Amino acid sequence: MDLETVRAHRFDPIEHVYTSKDTMLYALGIGYGSDPLDAAQLAFVYEEGLKAVPSICNVLAHPGFWAKDPKFGISWMKILHGEQEYEIHAPIPPEGRVRGEYEIQAVEDRGEGKGARLHQLKRLFDQDGTLLATVRSVIVMRGDGGCGGFGDPVQPPGALPDATPDEVVELPTLPQQALIYRLSGDYNPIHADPKAAKGGGFDAPILHGLCTLGLATRSLLQACAPGRPEALTSMFVRFSSPVFPGETIVTEIFRGAGDEIRFRCRAKERDVVVLDRGRARIAS
Repeated sequence: MDLETVRAHRFDPIEHVYTSKDTMLYALGIGYGSDPLDAAQLAFVYEEGLKAVPSICNVLAHPGFWAKDPKFGISWMKILHGEQEYEIHAPIPPEGRVRGEYEIQAVEDRGEGKGARLHQLKRLFDQDGTLLATVRSVIVMRGDGGCGGFGDPVQPPGALPDATPDEVVELPTLPQQALIYRLSGDYNPIHADPKAAKGGGFDAPILHGLCTLGLATRSLLQACAPGRPEALTSMFVRFSSPVFPGETIVTEIFRGAGDEIRFRCRAKERDVVVLDRGRARIAS
């Protein structure tokens, strides 16, 4: 990795016009509509009184796979999505024009042979300049350790409590879940092409990490704020293992002090934790 080129890089603002169709497609991609008689689900997939799922902020005004540009010298084939956090400042409209402003906040060097972690920030604005959301991403660069670092990385939440969860929500995924979700903008072939997936070390195409985050968002809204998506104001997850389409996502919820919720997600069929150290804030 060319650290100085990464440090000096400035992103151009990204304008994104999206429609109610895009908002409904995103919701379908994370499984809403599985019960078309459920009014709480229908609110995200039917144009009458349509609402945007808060986690759509992760896919609006996306910068694309910028790390693949040879000028950065990043071993992009060895990149993994490590963590994701979003904070909602104002309800996201179900359609409109938004602007994404990006910056690289920090690079953590873990040493030669141990990789590095890149921290990226997005501020998402409505067309009138209202700040809608702040989105933080951590990219794990397995092939770029020993190149140095900069900035002040945000520290993740601590480990989850060793306790019985207060609530558990199970959500199935479809075998074609990744093929639906990718239509919201992430066309990485490892989510669709079996040959590409095997080239990446997977037995079959895997579900997008941000789709699994969307399923966690669904679970928290269902358990803690039914019919009130505006109550969910922030979420953090650490991606700990891939999900295969068709698996059942089990979200274990631990209610904390005040508005804070802690959670983790498992793939039921393999009993593997796929999202860890989850933290959310849900207004009462």
